[in-house]
Amino acid sequence: MTLTRITVNADQMGGIPCIRGLRIPVATVVGMIADGMSKAEILAAYPDLELEDISKALRFASGGVSERELPVVIA
Repeated sequence: MTLTRITVNADQMGGIPCIRGLRIPVATVVGMIADGMSKAEILAAYPDLELEDISKALRFASGGVSERELPVVIA
């Protein structure tokens, strides 16, 4: 998977994946979606983001969880 909109720079934000070199972590965008925010609300909150950034953040996150095992707690 090649995602040119997701960048990782050890000198920026501690090396966590961000959107297009901006100081907007992928995790922040994904968390906003998880909290029920609409794409329009996210774009309003972060005017430097573009609609495609949100889709690529979700694609990146989905790739991350499909590549490793995560512990699941059965309640």
